[in-house]
Amino acid sequence: MKGAELPDKAQVVIIGGGIAGCSTAYHLAGLGLDDVVLLEKGQLTSGSTWHAAGMVGQLRASANITRLLRYSVELYQGLESRIGMATGWRPTGSLRLCCTRERRIEIERQVASARSFGLEAEFLGPGEIARLCPAMSVEGIDSAARHR
Repeated sequence: MKGAELPDKAQVVIIGGGIAGCSTAYHLAGLGLDDVVLLEKGQLTSGSTWHAAGMVGQLRASANITRLLRYSVELYQGLESRIGMATGWRPTGSLRLCCTRERRIEIERQVASARSFGLEAEFLGPGEIARLCPAMSVEGIDSAARHR
């Protein structure tokens, strides 16, 4: 509603049209609130949200944050069909590479932790990494964790 006249009052006013502001407005609408105003000085998601790399990892040290990120992925997967607009969501997974024994131990723990949360994760050796990413040199790479 660029250029639209602002209402004199609203039940909820959200300042900032980044991912947090847009998500808040979306979820409030889902709860049935129809008196929500979102204020953004520029275009929606044109600030720091736009500059984000777009990687949506799901595994964090905190169980609550991991659950929140898992919910986010589930939301993104179905958002296009719910809102009727292209979102550009394209899940590709990620690789966490390690070159040292210490990092390998850390990666092994991350894979075990991811699996305990029901996330798809696997531990890969250099040969598996080379087959998955043939354009990447695996010289000096000990192993990797693959998250989907």
